Amino acid sequence: MALEPRISLSLPSFSADDPGGWEHLVDRARAADAAGVDQVVVSDHVVFGEHLEAYARPELGGAEGGKQPTGPDGHWLEPLTTLTYVAALTQRVRLGTNILLAALRRPVVLAKVAATLDVLSGGRLDLGVGVGWQREEYEAAGLDFAGRGALLDQALAVCRILWRDPRADYDDGVLHFEHVHQMPKPRQEGGVPIWVSGTVNDAVARRLARFGDAWIPWGGSAGDLANAIPAMRASVETHGGDASELRVVGYLPVVRDGDGAVDVARSMDGVPGLVEAGVTDFRAGLSIPAAPDAATEYLAGVVAAFRAVTGGP
Repeated sequence: MALEPRISLSLPSFSADDPGGWEHLVDRARAADAAGVDQVVVSDHVVFGEHLEAYARPELGGAEGGKQPTGPDGHWLEPLTTLTYVAALTQRVRLGTNILLAALRRPVVLAKVAATLDVLSGGRLDLGVGVGWQREEYEAAGLDFAGRGALLDQALAVCRILWRDPRADYDDGVLHFEHVHQMPKPRQEGGVPIWVSGTVNDAVARRLARFGDAWIPWGGSAGDLANAIPAMRASVETHGGDASELRVVGYLPVVRDGDGAVDVARSMDGVPGLVEAGVTDFRAGLSIPAAPDAATEYLAGVVAAFRAVTGGP
């Protein structure tokens, strides 16, 4: 059964300089909620070092040719706190992290925070996770940057166990606990969906096979979805996972007119081909009006155009 295509937006949860307030984030979230956008997502950085050129180094987890969007003193809101605030001001839109550096949080605390947010939001949380690219964030947390993949796997394993088991035990040779109880459980059956970010490689495929509900392609994989998606699905299956229900993130192929404005109708022309390639969740990078009513009207038109080409309700 084909997975229903969905459309999502990033919320402006960071700024190169002090924006003087974050009402613009709240306005966009409310407009997305009212317009029928399926999901809003926020980004994560806990601290910055001064070697931001590492963002462009794929061997560290960055993206070739990429540029970090702020300097080291950019303002970045903590994502789970931000989504809790957004949850209180919206009714139906799903709330996602794109991505959370989950390994920087102690696993048992992350499990509690995510479950709490899922309960308070009525089961709307999607937890997008990745290893990140910045050594300084791990060092500032007292963690080994070279071991960040294992730390992420540990965090996800603990979350899954605590979300599922009424009486939980865990032992990986480093972290051990037994007979612990953590309530409430997430509102969503099976726990909070986990969206795993990364390129096509064995570590990410194993993580998806073990924990993942969705894949957020990164780097070169994000730029070659036609080849990356079947390769990742095959690798997930090789590692014992079921790729048939795996959601995959891609970007809405935005087309602009001669004046630089987004041509919504033409932007939708590329959607069916991406759906055919396996994309299920479309991030929309749009120029959204600042005024709340205008933003809602504009986004409602985008959603209607998206549903028309994807056959959604």
